[in-house]
Amino acid sequence: MKILYVTTISLTMNSFFKPHIDMLVKEGHKVDIACNYKDLVLDNLYSELGCDFFQIDFSRSPLSFNNVKAFFQLKKIIKDGGYDIVHCHTPNAAVITRLVCRKFRKNGLKVFYTAHGFHFYKGAPKFNWLFFYPVEKICSKFTDKLITINKEDYELAKSKFYAKEVHYIPGVGVDLSRFENVQVNKSDKRRETGVPEDAILLLSVGELNENKNHQVVIKALTQIDNKNIHYAIAGIGDKKEYLLNLAKELGLSDRVHLLGYRNDVAELYKAADIFCFPSIREGLGLAAVEAMACGLPVVAADNRGTRSFIEDETNGFICKYDDEKNFADVCVRIITDSNLKNKIAVEGIYTAKKFSQKKVLQIIQQIHNSLF
Repeated sequence: MKILYVTTISLTMNSFFKPHIDMLVKEGHKVDIACNYKDLVLDNLYSELGCDFFQIDFSRSPLSFNNVKAFFQLKKIIKDGGYDIVHCHTPNAAVITRLVCRKFRKNGLKVFYTAHGFHFYKGAPKFNWLFFYPVEKICSKFTDKLITINKEDYELAKSKFYAKEVHYIPGVGVDLSRFENVQVNKSDKRRETGVPEDAILLLSVGELNENKNHQVVIKALTQIDNKNIHYAIAGIGDKKEYLLNLAKELGLSDRVHLLGYRNDVAELYKAADIFCFPSIREGLGLAAVEAMACGLPVVAADNRGTRSFIEDETNGFICKYDDEKNFADVCVRIITDSNLKNKIAVEGIYTAKKFSQKKVLQIIQQIHNSLF
C-alpha cells in the first residue's frame, strides 16, 4: 500500500510517529509525509526509510489564511500521489485533509484520522462545543477509520459521529525499554542543566504554551517553604518569555530552568524526583506515561486524558489545574513521605506497561491490514 501521513507541524511527526512509520515501511508499505517543516527539519530516519516529504503551509490557527494555501497544496499531492490511505493527525491538518479527500474517496482512497484529544470534552468551554464539535462531526462523514486515544473520546465518537469505524488505542505507544533501561549519572545531568546536585527536582516535559499550564507549578514553588526545590521544563514554545518573566517576578529565576527542546528526556526523567503534568487539556498524556515508566511519581492536572490512566493516590496524584496550593501540598507529601513516593512509583511502572509501543503497533497494524 501507499500511505500518506499528514500532521500540522513536523514536531508532532518527529515526536510520535517514527516507530509507526518504521513498522509500516518494514511491512512493505510506501509511506510519505506531508506537514509544515519550515521551523523544524524532519528526522533523518524518514529519509532512511525512503519517505518523500511534502512541505504544506499548515497553520495551527484555524483562522489563518495559510490553511487555504495548504488546502490546495495538499490537494495536488493527493491527486498526483496515487495513495491507498491518507492518515491524518492533529486538528487543523485533519480537517483540511478530510475536506481535500472527499472526492478522492469515491475512487477508493481510504481516510484515517487519529484524534489525539478532541477540543471538546466534559468540562470544556462552551465555545469548544459550539465551534470544534460541529466541525469534527461534519468531517467524520469523510472518515473511514477514526482512531481515539482515550475512552471518553472513543465513547463520544462511537455514539455521535459518522465515521465508518471508530477504534481505541492506548496512546501512540511508549518504548518501555528506552525508559526502563536508561542509565544516567544523576549528578552530571543536573550540572549540565544548571540544577544543583542536592536539589529536589520537579520536571515537566511539553511545549511552552497556554494549555501546558507550566505557570501553576512555578507559582506552587512560592507555596513551599523550601528553597532547595527546583523546577525544570523541557520544551519550546511561545510562552517562554512569559514563564521567564513570571519566575523573575516571583524571585525564582535561579530555581526555574527552561531547557528547550531535548533529545535526552529519558535521562532527565531519571535525574528528577517528581514529574509535574499540569496541562489543562490532554488527549492522553504521553510524557506522564514515560515518567511513570522511569519510576517517577506523577502529579497531574485533572483532565480526561490523565483520568484515563491515573487513579488519585494509587499510581499518581490528580490536582485542580489552576490550584497552585494543591500542587504544592501534593509535592510536599511526596518529598516528606518516602514510603508513599515508592508505592506510587511502583504502581506507575505497572500502569505504563499498558501503554507499550509493542501493543499500540500491533493494533495499528491490524487497523491498516483490515482493509484488505
